[in-house]
Amino acid sequence: MDGVLCGGPRRVAALDLDLPDLDATIRLGAALAGVVRTGDVIALHGELGAGKTELARAIVRAATGDPGLIVPSPTFTLVEVYETPGPAIWHFDLYRIDAPEQVWELGLEEALADGVSLIEWPQRLGALLPAHRLDLALDIAAGDARHVRLAGDVS
Repeated sequence: MDGVLCGGPRRVAALDLDLPDLDATIRLGAALAGVVRTGDVIALHGELGAGKTELARAIVRAATGDPGLIVPSPTFTLVEVYETPGPAIWHFDLYRIDAPEQVWELGLEEALADGVSLIEWPQRLGALLPAHRLDLALDIAAGDARHVRLAGDVS
């Protein structure tokens, strides 16, 4: 995963993974938490129940070093911010926004400049979605199993 979210010359790459259970999702989140840097954007795609929030929780818990941290879904608050030993993590859930421009009121500009942005329902941003990002598309396979496709900028 090293280099997946770094700056520098870029090309698009993709990786498909099968996540047989929640533990596999947690391990993926921990791996991502280990490589994120200030300014990184992870766009979490998938239908309701696909595991976007579970993956975001895993990233936040690993980045804070607190596996028991309560990480609520920001469905109603729209954004939650978590302090970590590294950059702050901004967890956005854009399902309920009416217009892409509303994200500026939620602090997206600060998140992009000074933190790591985890964005659920990123398609709601339209043209405001940063071009340099890691897209994670989660699909329900069977039961707790998920399939994830990671695609984005690599150096």
